[in-house]
Amino acid sequence: MTPEQMQAGILQGDAAVQRRAMAKAITLLESTRADHRQQGDDLLTALLPYTGKALRLGISGVPGVGKSTFIEALGTYLTAQGHKVAVLAIDPSSTVSGGSILGDKTRMEQLSVNPKAYIRPSPSSGTLGGVAEKTRESMLVCEAAGYDVVIVETVGVGQSEIAVHGMTDMYCVLQLPNAGDDLQAIKKGVMERADLVVINKADIDPNAATRAQAQITSSLRLLGMHGNPDHANTGALWQPRVLQLSALKGEGVDKFWAAVQQFQQLQTANGRLAARREKQSLDWMWERIDAGLKLAFKQHPQVQALLPRMHAEVASGKLAASTAARNLLAAQSQQAHTASKFE
Repeated sequence: MTPEQMQAGILQGDAAVQRRAMAKAITLLESTRADHRQQGDDLLTALLPYTGKALRLGISGVPGVGKSTFIEALGTYLTAQGHKVAVLAIDPSSTVSGGSILGDKTRMEQLSVNPKAYIRPSPSSGTLGGVAEKTRESMLVCEAAGYDVVIVETVGVGQSEIAVHGMTDMYCVLQLPNAGDDLQAIKKGVMERADLVVINKADIDPNAATRAQAQITSSLRLLGMHGNPDHANTGALWQPRVLQLSALKGEGVDKFWAAVQQFQQLQTANGRLAARREKQSLDWMWERIDAGLKLAFKQHPQVQALLPRMHAEVASGKLAASTAARNLLAAQSQQAHTASKFE
């Protein structure tokens, strides 16, 4: 399937053709081949006028919190109301083999066969922050295909992995009823960037869920007063809140979606949603520039010629890593020191 056929299939094809075109387009965008990257850029540029109308929702949380179960319950609820839901599920890649299981469709049995839903698992491939390198591009493909709710499910993340906040309209963090004490609830990182915190599996221990809700609510208020000014409870700004639900039983999903709609309406009215997306687009540009510069650096012929020597010198302790780095950077600028300097 050519990029032109992918574009036509995504924008005008029937359900079967569109899903195939979406899969092919995302695979093209994820490719590392230079010719594929150029084709992917052209395809993305052609699709761009048809994007931007979906609600972008980021779902994060520790492993075992029930992200996939929650997303299936939410997706089933939304499709029943007439929404088209796309799920971009990021699966961790092995640091040993480099492979990923990509088993999220297995967890979402009902949603994976729903004609109004599209699920795309992608490997993290070593990208930090709980997302994949091409998640943003994949989101645009889904939006161009007419999906009005795009959900990004991160890998099981830690406290500092918040990259999904920088690519979605609303960042939701799932917590367990017995996730920790007051100090754990107030720690910086994930919690201070959350727009909505969900206590999942609240039916297992209602008392613990209520305590967790109170602790996290108190922490979010403190962070709003003394932390991120965007979360300050003043005027028409959104104040992060905490909800309880049971994704397995489907309890509380309606309240969650009501809170999401309130967030979207408020942030659209006060202009913060548009400003957030504008900043995200600029950050995305600089992120791609950083990645491109790093790739160009590694492919530079003088760097490639000097790199084995620098590796050996640093590994043997004969040369400081910082000195080796400066010399390699100089090599890229064709100002490398002579080899005798390192002997």
